[in-house]
Amino acid sequence: MDGNKRREKLLQIIKDSSTPVSGSELSKMLGVSRQVIVQDIALLRASDYNIISTTKGYILYQDNKPKYTRVINVKHSTDEIEDELCTIVDNGGRVLDVQVIHEIYGQIATELIIRNRSDVYDFVKKVKEKKIVPLKELTAGYHHHTIEADDEETLDRVVDALRQKKYILD
Repeated sequence: MDGNKRREKLLQIIKDSSTPVSGSELSKMLGVSRQVIVQDIALLRASDYNIISTTKGYILYQDNKPKYTRVINVKHSTDEIEDELCTIVDNGGRVLDVQVIHEIYGQIATELIIRNRSDVYDFVKKVKEKKIVPLKELTAGYHHHTIEADDEETLDRVVDALRQKKYILD
């Protein structure tokens, strides 16, 4: 199969999936190496497909209706990650990313795309099992999240809930 057809099939697989699809799964489905998948994803992104790489795999971010976002400044312990993320999703928010401002490297950010408790539990499990040091540890717990919701009232509710738990930095 030539590259264009492979990329069309790759895009269709990601579009049709309701969950992220890992690079390993895609390489098996398409009979190519993981590196070819990475290169194909880069080419699709260059063609304006909003393919996002998450900790679980690739998803196509489709913006079907207007969304509202807010960057929040937070600080908490590593043991409180699950509670922080559950507080956000339980109040109707979605966590798009995590960012830190490092004194040497500047801004470091990565996509999270956490939409529900299942995503939270998967993320926390991966951090624990793989003994990953959360990005916030580079900055003594200080970090930022871009939160998305369907309306401003939901964003306000998320911020209020986080403020009650003393996670928000004003």
